[in-house]
Amino acid sequence: MEKPVVTIGTVGAGYAAYLHGNGYEKVSGITVRLKAVCDLNLERAKDLQQRFGYEQAVSDYHELLRDPEIDVIDIVLPPFLHAPIATQAMEAGKHVICEKPLTGYFGEPGQENIGVTVSKGEMYRKCLEEMDRLKEVVARTGKKFMYAENFVYATPVQKAAEIIRAKRTKLLFMKGEESLKGSSSDLAGRWNKVGGGTLMRTGTHPMGGMLWLKRQEAMARGEKITIKSVSCDVGCATRCLTEEEHRHIAARPEDVEDFGVITVTFSDGTKALCIASDTVLGGSRNYIEVYGNNTALHCNITPTDLLNTYFLDEDGLDEVNISEMLPRKLGWNKAFVSDEIIRGYMGELQDFVETVAYDRIPTSDFDLAYDTTKVIYAAYQSAEEGRRIDF
Repeated sequence: MEKPVVTIGTVGAGYAAYLHGNGYEKVSGITVRLKAVCDLNLERAKDLQQRFGYEQAVSDYHELLRDPEIDVIDIVLPPFLHAPIATQAMEAGKHVICEKPLTGYFGEPGQENIGVTVSKGEMYRKCLEEMDRLKEVVARTGKKFMYAENFVYATPVQKAAEIIRAKRTKLLFMKGEESLKGSSSDLAGRWNKVGGGTLMRTGTHPMGGMLWLKRQEAMARGEKITIKSVSCDVGCATRCLTEEEHRHIAARPEDVEDFGVITVTFSDGTKALCIASDTVLGGSRNYIEVYGNNTALHCNITPTDLLNTYFLDEDGLDEVNISEMLPRKLGWNKAFVSDEIIRGYMGELQDFVETVAYDRIPTSDFDLAYDTTKVIYAAYQSAEEGRRIDF
């Protein structure tokens, strides 16, 4: 029997596009046709084209929307472009893969320092309005909206979900974290480009993963569990550093936070704690811990202990990726092994392609994207106003 074919048009040719390209390469059972990649920087689009074999490289994404052969628009752009391009794509009859976070508040044109000049309550309201408009488009067009939250597909999280469903575990407390030494992007310190600080850039991952696990519990137990309230604290810990002391930390917050912690209370009284920080040296720290009535599960996403390396020099290692966010490869390191599998990128793209090919619901969907963003913006309001936000 001939394999089904799913044709992809990718908008954006940055780092995330390479993660998705690696995932598409490993999809099995379905033929993935990489039709076109678009980026305003055409040379960057051509680099991605050459690496993964896209048929075309263009600089205007409207060409992808007009192409009748393209089934899916894969949006790997900065967050302020997610909602408008997703809307246009679905209205053009395309399914959508959207990178995290779903959206945010990015201010009015020309507005600067919005992280300190616009109230978080106003941001929360405007963000909900935009997500509600996008929700209407999803419902009206009937197109698939696939939310690229790789923590959902990370192999330890998937195994934890299997155990939770099998044992019908009541999740009493979860703790998730993504922390590192800051972002390499010059845009990361500005609210009007990212929609927030470390909570939006990295906290979306553990928060999305924990909300999804809570959904697995509810389905397995036949319960309806909602988010009851959110409380939060944020700060800029790195501002106390001198320039010399700052040299190992990449975080350069202008009007965003470099540390945040969110407590979520669910309708059944259980809790989840999300930590996100740009103040952690030693590589990226990604995990979700689950404590239930009949099990305890520690999902170590990175680093893992599959391969520990020790080097006295870096000879011959220029093109060898050892781990993320470590400037040197000397001494002992916990090497990334099958990173695209463990961190969920392969499973994510396999699921999305199957969703389109077989007309089914994606594992990571619009509702998860909506709830994750809603929690984070409610958290920002909580931190600014010093109170709990009730849903």
